[in-house]
Amino acid sequence: MAILESGEIYVEAIYVLSLESEKIRGKDISEYLGVTRPSVSRALNSLKERGLARKEKNGLIRLTEGGLILAKHIYERHQIIARHFMDLGVDEKTAKEDASRIERFISDSTFNAVKASVNKA
Repeated sequence: MAILESGEIYVEAIYVLSLESEKIRGKDISEYLGVTRPSVSRALNSLKERGLARKEKNGLIRLTEGGLILAKHIYERHQIIARHFMDLGVDEKTAKEDASRIERFISDSTFNAVKASVNKA
């Protein structure tokens, strides 16, 4: 079952937040993404249905093993593409924003070429 772009955004957000804290709640995701709490709730339900995230009894949100694998994949793409843009002279804020847009649409072969280029530098 394919995941929608919005689902990828939420998976990546949960992952990024998990790098900063083990305690992730819906309000944290809402604040991080600048979306409403009901939007987070709908997205989390969708992620739970796909087996990518779970909400524990104490209210904390966690990625499943499959969600973590997907999140790391998305995050790597974001980081490498942003780094490539910064290497080209793009300011960090713009590079990260553009990487967020591009990471979901770039082909694996193009991404691998960008990754190889960044790793050479």
